[in-house]
Parts: sequence; structure tokens; C-alpha cells
Amino acid sequence: MADAASAPPDNGNADARPHFHLVDGSGFVFRAFHALPPMSRSDGTPTNAVFGFVNMLVKLIEDRRADHRAVVFDTSRKTFRSDIHPGYKAQRPEAPEELVPQFALVREAVRAFNVACVEMDGFEADDLIATYAAMARARGARVTVVSSDKDLMQLVGPGVAMYDPVRNRDIGAAEVAEKFGVGPDKVIDVQALAGDPTDNVPGVPGIGVKTAAALIAEYGDLDTLLARAGEIRQPKRRQNLLEHAEMARTSRELVTLRTDAPVPEPLEALAVRPPDPETALGFLRAQEFKRLVARFEAEWAGPAAAPDPAEPAEAAEYELVADIAALERWTAEARRLGVVAFDTETDSLDAARATVVGVSLATAPGRACYIPLRHGAAGAGGLLDDGAAAPEQIPFDEAMARLGPLLEDPSVLKVGHNIKYDALAMRSARNGAVRIAPVDDTMCLSYVLEAGLHGHGLDELSKLHFDRDNIKYEDICGKGKAQIPFAEAPLERARDYAAEDADMTLRLHLRLKPELPRAGMAAVYETLERPLIPVLAAMEANGIAVDPAILREMSADFARRLDAHAGEIHRLAGTEFNIGSPRQLGEILFDRMGLPGGGKTRTGAHATGASVLEDLAAEGHELPARVLDWRQVAKLKSTYTDALVGEIDPETGRIHTSYSMTGASTGRLSSNDPNLQNIPVRTEEGRKIRTAFVAPPGHALLSVDYSQIELRLFAHIAGIDSLKQAFRDGIDIHAQTAAEVFGVPVEGMDPMVRRKAKAINFGIIYGISGFGLARQLRCPRAEAQAYIDAYFERFPGIRAYMARTKKEAREAGFVQTLFGRKVHTPGIRDKNQARRAFSERAAINAPIQGTAADIVKRAMVRAPRALEKAGLRARMLLQVHDELLFEVPEAELAATAAVARETMEGAALPAVELSVPLVAEAGHGPSWADAH
Repeated sequence: MADAASAPPDNGNADARPHFHLVDGSGFVFRAFHALPPMSRSDGTPTNAVFGFVNMLVKLIEDRRADHRAVVFDTSRKTFRSDIHPGYKAQRPEAPEELVPQFALVREAVRAFNVACVEMDGFEADDLIATYAAMARARGARVTVVSSDKDLMQLVGPGVAMYDPVRNRDIGAAEVAEKFGVGPDKVIDVQALAGDPTDNVPGVPGIGVKTAAALIAEYGDLDTLLARAGEIRQPKRRQNLLEHAEMARTSRELVTLRTDAPVPEPLEALAVRPPDPETALGFLRAQEFKRLVARFEAEWAGPAAAPDPAEPAEAAEYELVADIAALERWTAEARRLGVVAFDTETDSLDAARATVVGVSLATAPGRACYIPLRHGAAGAGGLLDDGAAAPEQIPFDEAMARLGPLLEDPSVLKVGHNIKYDALAMRSARNGAVRIAPVDDTMCLSYVLEAGLHGHGLDELSKLHFDRDNIKYEDICGKGKAQIPFAEAPLERARDYAAEDADMTLRLHLRLKPELPRAGMAAVYETLERPLIPVLAAMEANGIAVDPAILREMSADFARRLDAHAGEIHRLAGTEFNIGSPRQLGEILFDRMGLPGGGKTRTGAHATGASVLEDLAAEGHELPARVLDWRQVAKLKSTYTDALVGEIDPETGRIHTSYSMTGASTGRLSSNDPNLQNIPVRTEEGRKIRTAFVAPPGHALLSVDYSQIELRLFAHIAGIDSLKQAFRDGIDIHAQTAAEVFGVPVEGMDPMVRRKAKAINFGIIYGISGFGLARQLRCPRAEAQAYIDAYFERFPGIRAYMARTKKEAREAGFVQTLFGRKVHTPGIRDKNQARRAFSERAAINAPIQGTAADIVKRAMVRAPRALEKAGLRARMLLQVHDELLFEVPEAELAATAAVARETMEGAALPAVELSVPLVAEAGHGPSWADAH
């Protein structure tokens, strides 16, 4: 890091006078906080303002020479100005809760970099800056006030300038005049007249900055203006100046910065000193600022230090590969190195339907290429729509004859970012029918290391780890109606965009892969995530057959039912209205019918969400109940029966969902485009939708579902002996809980009592409150809380588990599954009670839900191999929560069910031996609905 001797002079200024930097610390803390998205350490402490501030400070130190430097902070709102005007700054809102814990950390950052940190009770930072500036000028030094605050502009003058590092902008007399309409020496008078509503400086009513500047320019100064106020021609302005003259003088006193404050440190204490590397690095490591740590480790280690393998020796220059010789050179280099980053450019986000238009490779940081394959409307050798020849590129088949063997070569590791997409796209016959293997995925690497702390997209990770803003797709192809297909983008721009993706992927691989063993996450990545990539790619390629006729018939039926519901609703309301309009519904329920409740939304409209309507329906009001029925049918129609028809691939007649591997911090997979995991199963209408998912002739669908896996894991992890024994004995766990909590016999148990026990069992896992359970059971809150209390009393180990887990999460910033996956809980130390409570509930549930997700993934990885070993032809199609769905030849149903159940029930072994048995139940039929 540059010091006073080595840093470049300000703007090339050769001024030999001592130079002081006086930094408005408080101002930059707020600017950094509002400029950056939320960030937090693994223990939940927010750090976005700290990160932004440290970057600003480091850049200032390195880019601008100074002999003396101090960062000056406010301490509190109460200063001597509060005695002058009690309302001064009284209207300012409290600092955001997420910012409060960062104030101390910012001060710690300043000291960690060995910069003077100055603050003083009773005085604002601006007064200390003004005083130090005056002291430095008296010694013949020059001063740069590092700020953009208008209140400090009165200091600008001979020997004193301002600099805004955020905008990299110098502020001199001309910039002050542009802001205030007067020179720096008249700023105080203008501010006294105009006032400042932010700081509650009253000023003179009706006079803004522009008018104030004109008056001061005309009369010279505030005192002269006030003495001659009677001469003002405008009656209202004249009256205000006469009536509020004393307030203008008070305002002047408020805005005038003190230059005689009893500063806490002498000028000599502000001398620039080089930072101690261990102190600065210790602070950066504690805040988990990995990019800054890596940068300064390399800088302070000196020239003998090993270079960061993720950083190129020189600026990247990407190659456009348009002939066979060049392509063969790249494939040979990849084989020699044994590792290559790979990325595809396609014409669709749907990998199953995408056509590959080009691929990119990277073999070293900064060394990457783009290979166009189908650029131009007609592809290689064809003509564009306007008759122009397609750009020069290797014919697709010739290119794939070289690329295909490389991508399938078992001795070369292919690294991608979300490589599942690329693998699925390349599996298609239209794209060469290539099976990419073996693979590594930098998105999954990041997810395993830091799930829950940030996103895992390539752009975000490039910024996080390398402070690099990647080229955006819109920069290449435009956006909106003017957007062009990637295949029509100029090749030089396409090259830079595509090759950069491969380049940054390789750099991330070099940066993140070595972190796995250090973080203890190698087993999680190598046994759960990486082997799942080809399994999911195969499942997405398989898709599931859907009968569009069934969906259309259901849509028509739903339309008839919607009409019937609407007629009944309008009859009950006594008038017709738009049932889908929350505003109109609220007016009917609460204004016209006068039903109880009727809370308001932020817009002032009546709240008509599902919980409001459910409460009203439970009280016996018929109209809200019918609206709930209407909403349910409307959602089923729009979200499923109508939408799913459009999701059927016309080439395969199947729906190909996409699984996100990084969407949930607990490790659970999520289904997208379309989401097949959220098809309702608790209602008859929802179950009917599954009848449209069918098996082809000669086949059946086989569903194998874990029975109560999360409850079983809860009994094991929390150590609840009676629950564990019940599972070992095969007892109905909900009936057992009812017997334990309510003291009723299992034989002849009232189904309603069992239902209550079931709600408690699952609710406890998710940290349900008495209010939440009362809503589920439709009972008074006190009764629901009594059930929870009785549960805890009967099973005291549960409360101990919850307390232990919350404590571990607060201390470590994460909890772990039985297989070692870290689930970070960034909000566990949040000052906001609601957000903290949410994180605590998540921490309690995460080891259970996360372990269940890990077990399902282990089963998914093993199932294809187990079926193949048994000589069975079943294909795994879907994963939905705790269920795996297979398409099976009818003659092999029994054998496949046996293999699948055995695989799923033994999935935890040998890594984890559970104290409760895992049970998988199988069902089959011609449709998904029949398989349950």
C-alpha cells in the first residue's frame, strides 16, 4: 500500500507544502451504506458500509499523496448548537438498525490502517475539520477536505480544497459557486437565509438557495441585507426578512463552522504512518473481506510471494477461433493441461430446447477464446436475412468433431459455472449429442462454501472475489424491443463477452476449489453436489410425459366452476364486482357488509389476503369462504392447467423442468420453468392435476417417498428417546404424540386429536408460535400455546436442542447438517427482533431440513447406478421434496421398486448411522396421481 513518500501527488501537483487530508468519516459511512447492497459476515453482522468505507479509504491512501491524514467522525447529535437552537437536527431519523453496529467497525478500520481517527463530544466532525484546516493553514500547509458535504464548502479558499472520492471530483471555488450561486466566502450567508430542513436550520420562510444567492449578491452580506430589508420590493419577502431577521442570525450561527474547537489531537498526531500488515489483515479477515485480504496478502508479502493463481500476469486478450488449426491448438492445450473452463452461448434459457451458437474455452487466467458456431441467421456459410454473408466460422459438424472428444475426455476436467445447463444443452442431438464429463462447477463451489451469505451468479462472484464488473448481455445485444439474438451480435463483441465468462469461471475455480478442504467442505461438494450434476442433467433431459387433452379438459372444467363460484359470490354480496380486485373485495366485505377485521395495507386499502379470509370463514361468514374457493380454482387454472400446456416441448411431448442447485441455503433443490414441486396435493383439485402426468405405453410411473423423514431426523438430532423408540417400533407417530401430550389412549383415538398432534409435530420443527398453531388448528391462541407448552414439558430435550442450536448459530454464524453442510444464518444477531426470531427458527430447522435434503441427494446419486447394476431400465424423472418419481417398464415394476426403496432407505450410510430407521414407501400407476 502506498504511503506518503510513494503515493502519487494530487492531480500531478508539484506543490512542496505539507499536505493534510481531513476526511469526513461520518458522511462516507452513510454514503457507503446506502450505495451498496446488504452484506454480512458469517455471524450475521452487517458489513456493507464497512466494506464501502474501507475501499474508499484504501483508494484515497493509494491515489492521493498526503503528509498528514485524519478521518473525523461525529459522536452524537447533541453539540453546542443544541444550546443555540434546541430543534437543531431534532427531526433527523435514527440510523438504520443495520448501520448501527457498523459505526464501531468503521472506526476500527481506520485504526487498523494506522490512520488517525478523531472525534470529540460536543462538536460535530465538521467543526473539527474546520479547526484542523485553520491550524494547518496557519503553518503554511495546504488542506484537502475529503467530502462532498455542502456544509464544508464554506472552508474552500486559498490553500483549502475539497475532494469527493466517490465521484473522483475536485471541488474548488467554481464548483461551490455552481452549487450556491456565490463564492465560498458567502456560503454561510446563503445558508443562513435558505436554512436546511434536513438539519432543522430554520432560515427565512420563502427564501431558497437561488433567491438567497441573488439577495447576497445584491446587498453584499447578511447583515447589510437585514439592515436594508425595508427596501425589498416584494411585499411577502420584505415582511419575512423583517419578521425573521433574528432567526436568520441564529441560523448563521448554526451553519458557521467553528475554527477554534479544542481538538483532541495535535497536528503532529495526524502524520501519515504506514499500516502494520498483520493488524490490517487481521481486521480484513475478521470482516471476511476475502478479495481485500487476497490483495494485501500479495502486496505486503513482497515480490517473493507466490502469485495468486486466479490473477493473470497481464491484461486479458481473448482470441476469436474461426479456423480448424486454431481450434486444434486450443483443444491440444486443454488436453496438455488437463483442465479447461467451458461455456456455451445459446438462443434460449431453456437448456432442453436451446441451440448452441458458440462455445468458449479458458486454459489460464486471462487466456480464453470464443468459437462461433452458428452466427448469422442461417449459420455458417449461409446468408443473413439482409443477404449479407454469415461471418467466417468453423462449420458446426467440423468443430464438434474436435470439441466433442475433448468434452467427453475423462482425463480433462471441464469447469463451468452452472455447467448443468451447458451439459444439458450439449446432450441434444441438434448440438452434437455430447456427454460432458468429468465436471466441476464454480457456482456449486461457492454455494457449498457460503450458502446464505450472498448470491452465486457469475457476475456477483466476479465482483466479490476480483472486484470485476463483467460485460453484460445487454451491452452486446441491447435490450427491450431493440435486443438482437446473440447469433447476430458482432463477433468481436461476442468474443469478449463469451470468453470473459470462461475466463472468470476458471479464475473462480482456482480461487474457490482450494478453499474446500480449508473450510471442511470437500466431502459435501464431492459426495453431494458434484456427482449430482450429471444426474440432474439426465433427469431434465428425460422430462415427464404430459397429456395436454387432460389439462385442457380440466381448464374448461375450472372455467365452469369459476363462473359458478362467481355467481354465488355476487349473490351473497348483493352486487357484481371484480372478485380478483383486492380493493373491490375489501369494500364489499368491510364497507358494504360490515364484517369484523378489515385491517389496512400500506396503500390504505382493506387487507384481503388469505389469512384474513380464512379467519372470517372460520367465524362462519360464507362470502369469504366462497372467495377462497374461487381463488383456489383460479390459481389452479392459471398457474397449472393453462400454463402447463405451453410448457410441453413439441419435439418430445414432455415437460422438462429445471432444478436449481443453489436456490435454498439448506441444500434443498428447487424446480423452475415450470415449478413441478408446488403442484398442490392436499386438495382434490390439486391432486387431479397430477393425472395429466402420465407414463408412455408399456410403462408406469413409480413414486418412492420417504415417510416422515424430517420427523425421524428431528427425533435423532434432538435426541428425543420416546420419539425414536416409536419410530423403531413402527408406531403411528402422530397418535403417539397425541397420547403423550394429551394423555389419551391410542386405541380409538379421535381423528381430530391426532390432527392436532400432527400439526404440533411438524410445527415444532419449524419453530411455530402459539399464534401460528392457533391459526392452523382454528383454536384460541391460549389453547394452542398450552399444546406447545405441554409438548415441551413432555419432551424436554426439544427445548434443550433449540437453545443449543441457537447458541451455536450465534457463535459460529452457521449450523451444520449431519453430513457437514454449513447453513449460514446471517440474521441471527440482527438487532431487529422479528428478523432475529426468523433466523433463529431457520437455525433450528436447518439441520433437520438440510440433512433430509442431503439424504435425498445421496439417494439420487446412487439410484441410477443401482438400477443399472440390477439391469433395470427405469429412468428417474422428478424429485419433489422427499419423493423420487421414476418411469418404469411395467414388467420391471416390482424389481425397480425394491431397488429404489433399498437405495433410499440406506442413503445415509455409511457416512451417518441414524438411531431411527428411514422408511421409503412405493406406489405406482399409469399417472402421477395413481402412483400415490
